[in-house]
Amino acid sequence: AGWFRRLLHKPKPSSVESPKSSRSALSSPSSSSSAKSSSSSPGTSLTTSSISLSPVSAVDISASDSPRWDKSYDVCICHSEGDVELVSELVSYLEGQPESFRCFLQLRDAAAGSAVVTELCDAVQNSHCWVMLITPGFLQDPWCRYQMHQALAEAPMANGRTIPVLKDVDRKDYPRELWNIYYIYMALKEKSFRQIRDTVMHYLQELCRSSTKRME
Repeated sequence: AGWFRRLLHKPKPSSVESPKSSRSALSSPSSSSSAKSSSSSPGTSLTTSSISLSPVSAVDISASDSPRWDKSYDVCICHSEGDVELVSELVSYLEGQPESFRCFLQLRDAAAGSAVVTELCDAVQNSHCWVMLITPGFLQDPWCRYQMHQALAEAPMANGRTIPVLKDVDRKDYPRELWNIYYIYMALKEKSFRQIRDTVMHYLQELCRSSTKRME
């Protein structure tokens, strides 16, 4: 498809990319305590109502001095080779948002001739958030598991950076390493894409708030 070819040829984002001054402050998504977890079962899904937009304390994540620009990417997508079409749709959606989220897509952004391990580690270290698209293919791919472990090593506590997304996987097969992290269950693609966007937005806004408080 033409959109897929255009996506693959999109230039890699730069960590010194100049934010657009015309971008306005955006509302802050927040996680609701209505989503309950169970210690006896693997993981808990975030329902649509678990992430909502609030107009209170809006933060402009695209300000020139935003800590968002400290990393090359806002989101790194970890996925199996068989899920590249779905991931490409997600990347197109995120990069097409008003915030112009910078995504790392391995098929497009990995440097030709470089080592797989080096590229995966660099992608994790140079991204604010990591979306784990957990499908049957993900569970069988050792590189996906490797990248998941790298992300958990970078941020072992559940602070919003790791975003598991389950698709066509039973809850009982949810990776044990992620049991302490809420996941998004992809039933309706468009709704899940919005949840992913809101979660990334929430993390970046909290990052900006924390940076502002440290400077005060």
